[in-house]
Amino acid sequence: MFDYMTLRLIWWALLGVLLAGFAVLDGFDIGVAMLHPFVARSDAQRRVTLNAIGPVWEGNQVWFILGGGAAFAAWPPLYAVSFSGFYLAMLLVLIGFILRPVAIVFRGKREEPRWRETWDWLFFVSGLVPALIFGVAFGNLFQGVPFHFDRALRVTYEGGLLGLLNPFALLCGLVSVVMLAMQGAAWLGVKGDGEVAVRARRYGALAAVLLVLLISAAGVWLMLGVEGYQIAGAIDHAGPSNPLVKTVTRESGAWLDNYRAYPWMIGAPAAAYAGALVAALAFAFSARRIAFLASSLSVAGVVAMAGFSMFPFLLPSSSHPSQSLTVWDASSSKGTLFLMLAAAIVFLPIVLAYTSWVYYVLRGAISEAAIRRGDDYYY
Repeated sequence: MFDYMTLRLIWWALLGVLLAGFAVLDGFDIGVAMLHPFVARSDAQRRVTLNAIGPVWEGNQVWFILGGGAAFAAWPPLYAVSFSGFYLAMLLVLIGFILRPVAIVFRGKREEPRWRETWDWLFFVSGLVPALIFGVAFGNLFQGVPFHFDRALRVTYEGGLLGLLNPFALLCGLVSVVMLAMQGAAWLGVKGDGEVAVRARRYGALAAVLLVLLISAAGVWLMLGVEGYQIAGAIDHAGPSNPLVKTVTRESGAWLDNYRAYPWMIGAPAAAYAGALVAALAFAFSARRIAFLASSLSVAGVVAMAGFSMFPFLLPSSSHPSQSLTVWDASSSKGTLFLMLAAAIVFLPIVLAYTSWVYYVLRGAISEAAIRRGDDYYY
């Protein structure tokens, strides 16, 4: 039904959809965690923020697992290199993910203010660390990661955790932190009430403006100060997956070439900028749902912008550029991609339908007054 090239393109797009879904949905969980100590001042207000994500955070995090599973099955070399090379960074992300539910649940086990305040700040850390690491990881993808293969395609990673913390990557980390803070503020604007919602809108408007400035700065740096990667010569789009049989060159500004070759890709940065600006206005005028939709559009646009800029590269190698992993030489077999696509066609709509139903059932704002009355809120 599909040729090998088409299947590779479909799974590249599906991987992007899964990452965008994770950034939009679990992104507001991470954002709420980062904003928690600042938008909520009293114990009742902090219970509002916890209950805003308490029933949904676990389902949202499944998108991260789906993304990892898709990388494992559709792009095995990408999974092998990234999860082994970024091992310590991924460990920090997982510690943050583990700390989030622990902080949510353990906070209410005792009523002492110091106990609850400690867990409140650990909840903040559980949001800040993953948000920063994800942005740093994307910043390093643009610059390339030091790895290479031997003739048996055994990978050697030559970097370390501290090497990931370079200036451009940290700027991308700030982009991620601000972006997810905006998304968290948009969700609290919808689910929160009273002072929590008011403060969330203020932080959200500030984050939206900062996001526009930071992605502009990152774009200029990417254009002038970061060498992009290009495949030299003919490309066998339907050939066997072997990252050792191509030649790759590095040129300043090469990451922007796709926008000249495929003008429709301009839609990604347009969505990122327009979504953030509309969200800032919506925050200012208390248009809650518009703010959340615009913020989600901006988040998806930023993720798409990274993917479109790098295409067809998945994981460039800074030490051996010609061994970089691309869409055309890092995929599973044609049969594997087809069987996975058939499963995705069946099960992904079910997941989307169930997720939509869950959010419909749990619609409505969480009232601080109801928390104080002792209504039936779990956290």
